[in-house]
Amino acid sequence: MLSQKMQDALNAQIQAEAYSAWLYLGMAAHAEQLNLRGMAHWLRVQHQEELGHAYKLFDFVHERGGKVALRTLEAPPAEYGTPLQLFEQVYKHEQHVTSLIHKLYETAAAEKDLATQVFLNWFVTEQVEEEASALEIVEKLKMIPEKSGAMFQLDKELGKRGQD
Repeated sequence: MLSQKMQDALNAQIQAEAYSAWLYLGMAAHAEQLNLRGMAHWLRVQHQEELGHAYKLFDFVHERGGKVALRTLEAPPAEYGTPLQLFEQVYKHEQHVTSLIHKLYETAAAEKDLATQVFLNWFVTEQVEEEASALEIVEKLKMIPEKSGAMFQLDKELGKRGQD
């Protein structure tokens, strides 16, 4: 059984993951407006992953006898700037999510909730991958001029995500 404090923290993380999905869908729309369909595809895949994270937490709360309390999501921004600025925001957001996961883990430790700690290990590892992936794209974008063939090559590369 989850403590009330742990249940509330997990519900807050469900909301954070759902917002992340909504944010990435908004970013995908922005990339589409820039005619960067590969980047838009990458962001849509990210949108789906974030929904999967929310579902994973949703199911865990129920498996532990808790109650899920869904909340209203804030609208994401509509504009994100250049491709570099866009992916810098992706990276910054992933760093934010990592901090939320770490706080959630700390709450589980303080509540002496070993089952939740073990469950959250997957998210801790996932965030290492999420940050590394976003940072790699940021670093590649920093190396290329905005309107060059290299930009379109990177766009093409990002469009292959999930097709490996």
